[in-house]
Amino acid sequence: MLEKLKEEVCNIAKRAQHDGLCKHKSGNFSARDKETGYIVITPAGMDRDLLKPDDMVVIDIDANVIENLSNLKPTSETLMHLMIYKTREDVHSIAHTHSAFATSFAIVNKPIPAIVYEVATLGLTKARIPVAPYGRPGTPALAESVIEPCKEADCFLLEKHGVVAIDKGNIYEAFLKVSYIEELSELYYRCLSLNNGKDVEAFTQEELDSWVYPTQVKL
Repeated sequence: MLEKLKEEVCNIAKRAQHDGLCKHKSGNFSARDKETGYIVITPAGMDRDLLKPDDMVVIDIDANVIENLSNLKPTSETLMHLMIYKTREDVHSIAHTHSAFATSFAIVNKPIPAIVYEVATLGLTKARIPVAPYGRPGTPALAESVIEPCKEADCFLLEKHGVVAIDKGNIYEAFLKVSYIEELSELYYRCLSLNNGKDVEAFTQEELDSWVYPTQVKL
């Protein structure tokens, strides 16, 4: 069932570990099938290098297990994934990582401002990567905490926890976003260091929204 989707989610989970975005079995990934509405999600507590497509768990939006070929539990943060899918019906993929720079800002509960123009592709509405208020991992409280942030942006931090990126397309697009959040976080950290801890000037949402493909380019 959903073999292609399982392979895609499995491959991205492996790549995220290899790229250093999540280590020691941390992080989780999922994708929603557009036809059935079923969700393919990574299992709990498994080294990504050992992960196979058949280890992916297929669930429905109410957390019922539809298929579980390897008899593994779905990630402990399944409720968070499901809450995002319920809140954003347009979303079809989610990447959750614990990358170092971004998680550092999550720990101190500091949103990341739009310091470079490329964040215009991250689905922001307030020119920032917001922070979801703390909720204990794996609990309904964590699931509830992501409702407002995922309405505000396609990328957000989880206070004292990690990073989430969502996308309307496939899991690769969510992975690209969560990768870029880490790069953006490192840039912001370096800017704060160079500026003696003072915040730096950032773009406004109006400026981010104003970009259009240049009319001067001849196609």
